[in-house]
Amino acid sequence: MRGSATDPTSASGHRRARRTVGALATAALLLPLLGAAPSDAQPSAANRLQSAFDSASAKYHVPQSVLLGVSYLQSRWDTHAGAPSVSGGYGPMHLTDARTALAASSHHSEGTEDARGDSARAALHPDTKVPKNSQLPARLKTLPKAAGLTGLSDEQLRTDPAANVAGGAALLAAAQKGLGEPLSANPADWYGAVARFSGADDTATAAAYANDVYDVIRTGEERVTDAGQQVALAARPGLTPDTAQLKETGLRTVSDAGTECPKSVSCEWIPAPYAQFGDNDYGNHDLGDRPASQSIKYIVIHDTEGAWDGVLNLIQDPTYVSWNYTLRSTDGLIAQHVKAKDVAWHAGNWYVNAKSIGLEHEGFLVSPDAWYTEAMYRSSARLVRYLAAKYGIPLDRQHILGHENVPGPTTSTIPGMHTDPGPYWDWRHYFDLLGHPFKRTAGKSGGVVTILPDYASNQPEYTGCVTKDQPCAAHGSSEVRLYSDHDESSPLIKDVGLHGTGASTIDVNDVASRVSTGQQYAVAGRHGGWTAIWYLGQKAWFKNPRKDPNAVNASGFVVTPKPGVDSVPVYGRAYPEASAYPAGVPVQSVSPLPYTLPKGQKYVVGDVMPGEYYYAVTFTTDSHKVVRGKDLYYEIQYGHRVEWVRAADVTVMPSKG
Repeated sequence: MRGSATDPTSASGHRRARRTVGALATAALLLPLLGAAPSDAQPSAANRLQSAFDSASAKYHVPQSVLLGVSYLQSRWDTHAGAPSVSGGYGPMHLTDARTALAASSHHSEGTEDARGDSARAALHPDTKVPKNSQLPARLKTLPKAAGLTGLSDEQLRTDPAANVAGGAALLAAAQKGLGEPLSANPADWYGAVARFSGADDTATAAAYANDVYDVIRTGEERVTDAGQQVALAARPGLTPDTAQLKETGLRTVSDAGTECPKSVSCEWIPAPYAQFGDNDYGNHDLGDRPASQSIKYIVIHDTEGAWDGVLNLIQDPTYVSWNYTLRSTDGLIAQHVKAKDVAWHAGNWYVNAKSIGLEHEGFLVSPDAWYTEAMYRSSARLVRYLAAKYGIPLDRQHILGHENVPGPTTSTIPGMHTDPGPYWDWRHYFDLLGHPFKRTAGKSGGVVTILPDYASNQPEYTGCVTKDQPCAAHGSSEVRLYSDHDESSPLIKDVGLHGTGASTIDVNDVASRVSTGQQYAVAGRHGGWTAIWYLGQKAWFKNPRKDPNAVNASGFVVTPKPGVDSVPVYGRAYPEASAYPAGVPVQSVSPLPYTLPKGQKYVVGDVMPGEYYYAVTFTTDSHKVVRGKDLYYEIQYGHRVEWVRAADVTVMPSKG
């Protein structure tokens, strides 16, 4: 992430040296370690993890479905080659050892974005530092506890998936005993233990976590993990857990009063301060009256570039920036900070801020193995579904934006715009959870493609995760690289706004020449296993072989310049014409970016809206005004970021036309 809105001291991301880990333990060594009876029939290489769940279930008397359900919600049974999650969780059971994970991490400052993004007010570049971690909460140190329960070493629990599963089973069994419950073979009797396993310190978060685990158990799951392991959890429809056990956990009760969240998640109100300070300055958001005064069009997905406790300290600083919600990695807890009616300072573009809701996810862009938990993905998806339904926001990549898709509002701001959540955010899985999976919607005649690589197997090379030119660890990615011709030796597509006349790079923060899962582009040509799209005013090629496609055909509406003109300007904000501004509100310039939409090219339309500007530069709200013009704009998928063109400059047509 470049210039994180939530952590300027770690803006280019959490840099972490790669650690070497051992391969999966052999079954012959593993079974005695877990105390299982030896057997002549050893599991096949692809079934070792399934066998580890069997062995751990038998040894610690935890129902296998409970063990598998908990592990799925933590990691989807992936091992991540022994690397920790953003919250220091290791292995398929996400056993946390944050102190070890933090010791191997480093932070680098980079980026210039003004999170407020409104030239009518001085740029905000706070000099706030994330506080050091002191006393780690229990949820961040479950691995040492598992080591004490199993007799296995910390290193084994971090790097050996089977040992990790055994550690998780031991923790579940200990939680069950701690609640005074028997080690029952009935999974319905383990609700309280599952709730405690979450690490949550309140009943609402623990219950939301446990409910998700039991949803997984009821529906069943089956997949091949990142290590090639075949794991299956048979469905148990109709299973009804004993939810009354939640009262025995002794967890605190948190009021969700004042929060704007669905009932299916745990949500806590931790307000961002609206306060004056200094010389007539104020922060850290603006009061508004949305959606009555202006519509909410976008939800912006961020990552925090910092750990939970430090980020919560930042959001409560009136001299800092703000966002609407933060989501915790370990258990999916949501903290709301700014009401939807008000305008948070999070996207670096005032037009987008005024029309969006910002969600920060505990995570780091440039640490490919600092993975996001399934609990957080699911909690986030439920929140986004709720907000989208409440405010009429379409569930597509033109309205559910990554911060990296938000354009620079003016030419000078383009190089400093943020690039989170980056290529390692799994947009395909996220939209599956949203209930709007990406899929083919047309044949070749549709004229549009939806970018849709296989996340796990799509592993383009990136640099800059540890040092500038060092390759990042190989990892699944949501993004596909673009070339100037149908040849990987061809130059990358150039971005004049980002690099001027310079070349694009494969740096993890360089979004100049790559497209992201779910984004849609007009087809400009095809050649063998390659597809060309219109992108940044150029014909851009990407590999798209029939047997292993990186995109699927779609249809929709596109814009192209009106007849008689060679090109039309492109804008980073949809501001009204000068005549729309009332007395007392300074006219904001409608300044084009250094991009154009040339004749003969087509770009997919995301939305249409009148020019709009929210004037809010004072602490008191009596001078605040929403200025709305008559000029219409089309939002288009122009490059990696969305942009806008004036409706008067373009013709709209079906993509196959």
